Amino acid sequence: MAKSSKLVAARNGKVLLVRRRSDRLWMFPGGRRRPRETEKDCLRREIKEELPKLRLGRLQLWKEVKARKKRSSGRMSDAIFIAKKAKGRLAIGDKNEIDRAAWHKPRGIKLTPTSRYIRDRLFPK
Repeated sequence: MAKSSKLVAARNGKVLLVRRRSDRLWMFPGGRRRPRETEKDCLRREIKEELPKLRLGRLQLWKEVKARKKRSSGRMSDAIFIAKKAKGRLAIGDKNEIDRAAWHKPRGIKLTPTSRYIRDRLFPK
């Protein structure tokens, strides 16, 4: 099982991103899986914590990614889900971790390494 889950939601040429307070990098929303929690349950819990007003439609697993990060010695172990629908206000729930949420074009924004990987595969130039 993947260690964490990420959400990819797109509409009108933009993707849903959240900005980490710690380093001000943007990323696809999601987080770490807890023991005995499925990847999909993890994602639903993380979205409820981070963006409590957001309502998701059906979630479809796009890919499980296990890779070494190019710019650090860390490893990626993520289940990436695509939401068919995402609606609601982008109110921040966990203000200690995230300071912004917005619909952005996938290029021209500083992303975390994992989010760059996802963007480059789902939204090639």
